[in-house]
Amino acid sequence: MACLALFTLVAMPARATLEIVITEGIDAARPVAVVPFVWEGQGAMPEQIADVVSSDLRRSGTFNPIAQGLMPSRVGSAAELNLKAWIDTGAEAVVVGKVSEFGPDQYQVSFELVDLVRAQMTGGDSRGLQNGKLVQTQDHILEGRDTVIRGSQFRQYGHRISDLVYEALTGIKGAFLTRISYVTVDDADAFKFQLRVADYDGYNEKVLLRSKEPLMSPSWSPDGRKLAYVSFEKNRSEIYIQDLYTQQRQRLTSFEGINGSPAWSPDGRQMAMSLSKDGNSEIYVMDLASKALRRITNHYAIDTEPSWHPDGKSLIFTSERGGRPQIYRVYLDTGRIQRLTFQGEWNLGGSITPDGRYLVMVNRTNGRYHIARMELTSGFMDVLTETYLDESPSVAPNGTMIIYGTSHNGRQVLAAVSVDGRFKARIPTQVGSVKAPSWSPYL
Repeated sequence: MACLALFTLVAMPARATLEIVITEGIDAARPVAVVPFVWEGQGAMPEQIADVVSSDLRRSGTFNPIAQGLMPSRVGSAAELNLKAWIDTGAEAVVVGKVSEFGPDQYQVSFELVDLVRAQMTGGDSRGLQNGKLVQTQDHILEGRDTVIRGSQFRQYGHRISDLVYEALTGIKGAFLTRISYVTVDDADAFKFQLRVADYDGYNEKVLLRSKEPLMSPSWSPDGRKLAYVSFEKNRSEIYIQDLYTQQRQRLTSFEGINGSPAWSPDGRQMAMSLSKDGNSEIYVMDLASKALRRITNHYAIDTEPSWHPDGKSLIFTSERGGRPQIYRVYLDTGRIQRLTFQGEWNLGGSITPDGRYLVMVNRTNGRYHIARMELTSGFMDVLTETYLDESPSVAPNGTMIIYGTSHNGRQVLAAVSVDGRFKARIPTQVGSVKAPSWSPYL
């Protein structure tokens, strides 16, 4: 029975089951500093928020936090900084903060982000006129907050600080308060296939579903509350939707043949999918309220792997209608189909970045599968990875990073690459293999 394959959502220890190992690109990143937060309380601080922030910024590929041994001081506020000494470190910016006890299991956290480049331009003495008088200004302080959190929220609030710092320094919204889903395969486990979710950095991992049969293609709802996925627990492919918080799930499709590749529409009201119930594999869209199906493609070749354009008006999909797998776009209002890719032997698994600028895909050239991006306006394609048997790319909601499946030392693992290709990381798991990653929306 289906219920035998379903376990409740069980929290794992706070440590990361997936460990992000940076392999390339950090040398070109911008130097910043994240000073250990000052503790103003009894005993030890529950967790060092600065460690979370520093790791987030390093993993973004954009920043390279300097070592603590190079820091000229350990202070908790911008007012205490010796700006001259900090400017001499070469860091572009510095994050300082402090934590104090506020009440039972409550902690007050304050932080400030100081722009050292701006401070250097003003000699650390930024002044302006206020009511006709010369006063000290705070122009070099880009961001600052004072917040009360619970003891269980230290990591979460650290990610929040990282988001604020990243946006202040780049103008791009941070994506550190996001999650990823993926499938692990462990032959030593009776339920060898497990659908899991974790924070983007691998911490706070939870098992959503355990099954003896394959699980595939997890897809996040736009509100980040639900996952759609494909399960073979009844020895046939079926599409399910599961709520991550209530654990309730519903079977969405169970047609004869293929039920695959679920993809939520940007507004969360529709689900694109690949079905072969009428013959060949074709693209369909289901209205989730009424369960009404609309057939989108009708061709003798295989059409599969639908994904939505960010505007919700068209779908990207993989088709063999040209003889080999290539990526096409279908406009939902007219049904017009446009071929997007021509370079290489195959192109598949495509999706559009949130800004609508790039198509991210798996490209096969000379028999090698790598992650590539193509600028939609020019058609220029750039291969981003050099790993082995790359598959299943998923783009972060801010469009800066791609997580994907690959092979390393004979095992399936996850990896990440920046959209510009400069930063690369490997994300091995401690047990079994891991594949089919999907990056959540903003949470």
